[in-house]
Amino acid sequence: MTTKVLALTDALGNLVRFKLLPGQRSEVVGVPDLIDGLTFDALMGDKAFDADHLRQALQERGAMAVIPSKRNRKVHIPHDEEAYKWRHLVENYFRASLKIPTLIFDLIESR
Repeated sequence: MTTKVLALTDALGNLVRFKLLPGQRSEVVGVPDLIDGLTFDALMGDKAFDADHLRQALQERGAMAVIPSKRNRKVHIPHDEEAYKWRHLVENYFRASLKIPTLIFDLIESR
């Protein structure tokens, strides 16, 4: 069985909240728990987060969805491409976070 890690970071890439999901679940189902009680202006995500119900929930909150449309969407929904470029901060968080346990494991194994 696999596990997905869904992480919410701030604008600087610092972890705010995270949620573990079964590997076969869609990432979008974990978003409501992550954003509950938070105030923000925009939510960035990859194409996996392109869901009408998520976009509607964000619009009702007054937040912008910076999410590219899936290829199979009949009507393409534009997104802020310049803002989307900053999504690399989330990727950097994951890369850095995954290195820490690996380094700890390597240190333990070397003893």
